[in-house]
Amino acid sequence: MYPKDLKYDREHEWVRVDGDVAVIGISHFAQDQLGEVVYVDLPAAGDAVTAGDSFGEVESVKSVSELFSPVTGEIVEVNDGLGDAPETVNSDPYGDGWMIKVSISDMSEVEGLMDAEAYEAYLAEEE
Repeated sequence: MYPKDLKYDREHEWVRVDGDVAVIGISHFAQDQLGEVVYVDLPAAGDAVTAGDSFGEVESVKSVSELFSPVTGEIVEVNDGLGDAPETVNSDPYGDGWMIKVSISDMSEVEGLMDAEAYEAYLAEEE
């Protein structure tokens, strides 16, 4: 349920590092809590993001939730496919449901994120 090759933050975003680029999405837990996703509001490529700051929103039939960047850097790609198919966040949160790709400014931020085991322990504490 929580891929071991990813890193996670306390806001329930995940990061897959590919060289100096972070692919970012929301965890299975987050999409499950949201329910059916009906709209995703994402920034544009070229925009800057800062670790811990909001970069967009996910709207579901239940609520609207902010998205928070786990890393600092410049957005190099946005998953435009979510505009036409926001439900992909529910059906494939770790694959086609990714949201943004960020050129990482400070790799130490990635080291500060949780691995899958720590994230699962964090979720257990939250219940």
